Amino acid sequence: MAFAAVDVIRAKRDKRELTAEQITQIIAGYTAGTVAEEQMSALLMAILLNGMSADEISQWTSAMIASGDRMDLKGLPKPTVDKHSTGGVGDKISLPLAPLVAACGAAVPQLSGRGLGHTGGTLDKMESIPGWRATLSPEEMLAQLRDIGVVICAASDDLAPADRKLYALRDVTGTVESIPMIAASIMSKKIAEGTASLVLDVKVGSGAFMKDATSAAHLARTMVRLGTDAGVKTSALLTDMSEPLGLAVGNAIEVAEAVDVLAGGGPADVVELTIALAREMVDLAGLSVDPADVLASGAAMDSWRAMVAAQGGDPDAVLPRPLEVEIVTAPATGVISKMDALAVGMAAWRLGAGRARKEDTVQAAAGVLCLAKPGDEITEGAPLFELHTDTADRIPAAAAELAAAVEVVPAGRPVPRRAIVMNTIRG
Repeated sequence: MAFAAVDVIRAKRDKRELTAEQITQIIAGYTAGTVAEEQMSALLMAILLNGMSADEISQWTSAMIASGDRMDLKGLPKPTVDKHSTGGVGDKISLPLAPLVAACGAAVPQLSGRGLGHTGGTLDKMESIPGWRATLSPEEMLAQLRDIGVVICAASDDLAPADRKLYALRDVTGTVESIPMIAASIMSKKIAEGTASLVLDVKVGSGAFMKDATSAAHLARTMVRLGTDAGVKTSALLTDMSEPLGLAVGNAIEVAEAVDVLAGGGPADVVELTIALAREMVDLAGLSVDPADVLASGAAMDSWRAMVAAQGGDPDAVLPRPLEVEIVTAPATGVISKMDALAVGMAAWRLGAGRARKEDTVQAAAGVLCLAKPGDEITEGAPLFELHTDTADRIPAAAAELAAAVEVVPAGRPVPRRAIVMNTIRG
């Protein structure tokens, strides 16, 4: 197998297209441990530099799916639909979205992950709810989908295990940015999950992995094609991540904001994106209902409370509060014209809301609360950001991240409203 691995590395190094057999063997061998880490590292770098054809990406995705189990959701009495976000700052959308779509009549198997770096993880946010647990057996997950119609939980270790190994290796070998690998990583897990429909939220901007619309659209089209070819109805929304979503960036404070949305309030941008994604999911699921009406009815809040309770959480519990709070003030008087999402995300990470390594723990109460957003008038010295942490010595580094995060223009100058949904790509 070692010689076959070398042949595969050489082929991609020399910009040749890999055969289905080569891809199947290299993925199976790496999952089994017979292909060495340094060999897969070399292949990943060759793929990053030389790319992959559509057929190669499709075969790579199929091989990762075949490395583990596939869930069977066909026995559920409701149409299944899921959503995946490529990650952003303040991106708590899964929390109000999943129960909302369930209240619309779908079954939503929201398999989620943890945060790494400046982008938050859905499971980290949910675990700030006292008692809530992320790990469910396949049987528990199916039972909850039948009874409640929604689950937010961690993916089983048996679902696309090749991806778990490859993800960790990409992180330490400088090969994360490969669009073929990003697409295959996301879609292998979602296809193996067994959902009939999938909506992708592909973020664009400073706080996103894809900084420009061209590369984001390329990734979106690649993933939509992979899903469609696998028999999963798939579409993608390209959404703006140049500034944080909502006002809360962290864990517990994002849960509180999500609950506000379910209660009929919350920041306008969070509500807008939640409704846009819900409408796309409901459409793919073949349901004739407007999620905006369902949200206004309170039914989504009922689904949320039932879901939290089913996973051991207390929907009425007081969320964790920080031991330390620090205010960052506005640098000038005028109108905020820009708030850099990456800077805010990095500040939250430095406060303890995120992790640098998979093994790190996060602080449930850590994060950044934005007290104003672009378009708002501000006075020099007025509170602009509220820093939350349990560790006081983290505050200076977080404040430094925010030093140049905001641009202020003279009052009266118009600040154009950003379009949250930039484009839609359908199969």
